[in-house]
Amino acid sequence: MNELNPCVPNVHFELIPICNLVSNQDYQRALSLKHINKTVENFDPLQINPVKVSRRDGINYVFNGQHTIEIVAAVSGSRDTPVWCMVYEDLNYETEADIFANQQKYVKYLSPYEIFIANVEAGNDEQLIIKGLVESFGLIISGGQAPGAICCVSTLEIIFEKYGYQVLERTLKLIIGTWEGDVKSLSSNMLRGVAKLIACYGDDLNDDIFKEKLGSHSVREISRIAKDRKAGSMGYAETMVIMYNKNFKNGLVWRKLYSIKSQIPYDVMSYDKDMSSENESE
Repeated sequence: MNELNPCVPNVHFELIPICNLVSNQDYQRALSLKHINKTVENFDPLQINPVKVSRRDGINYVFNGQHTIEIVAAVSGSRDTPVWCMVYEDLNYETEADIFANQQKYVKYLSPYEIFIANVEAGNDEQLIIKGLVESFGLIISGGQAPGAICCVSTLEIIFEKYGYQVLERTLKLIIGTWEGDVKSLSSNMLRGVAKLIACYGDDLNDDIFKEKLGSHSVREISRIAKDRKAGSMGYAETMVIMYNKNFKNGLVWRKLYSIKSQIPYDVMSYDKDMSSENESE
């Protein structure tokens, strides 16, 4: 610790080639290839944090940042690539392990809502599109549950990314038209459940029939039955199919609900391309 200021650690910064870094200490977690590959695909040098290094006996031991160095090595194609390191000169092995174990103990992570708002402020297309769509229905995106607000922002992003703009738009339109903005109808499981039906059945799902049949049931009733059937949004989707098909000769085909993973009924890429062109021309 810095004797002149106990709040400032005794460190200095160096650019050190990855090949001169060691990250095989027993206290570290196993490398996640999934995380590395995903980050490599979305690599942004502005998001790289300094690697924490303990220099003991002339060896540079990484005690925070082992994934960072593997990501940079993969992107650059060379372990000779240097990374910025925060170098500690006065640590022993036990202290390194203690720092590694407790470094996240008092960190306050960003909520999905806080991340969403930051993306809006950054002008990122996906979040701006979602925000604009939600507001077009007279709703807002909020950090907490409230009348006229959607707080499950991650769900909106997942639906948009997995199924596309049109499915998200129809999901909101159908839910609002059926339950008139009931706060519970805008829950994550309800949004995902309706999105599953739309993505799976497409035009076979009649919006007017959905509103008529499902609108006669409260969201509370649907939620209760759904929880008894199956956990998560699939329980909601199954419940809504049953209610939709009741006394209906040409109802929705049950088995289609389970083939949803292989179906993408809307041209997501085409929509994204069109939106990008519009944004560039403005």
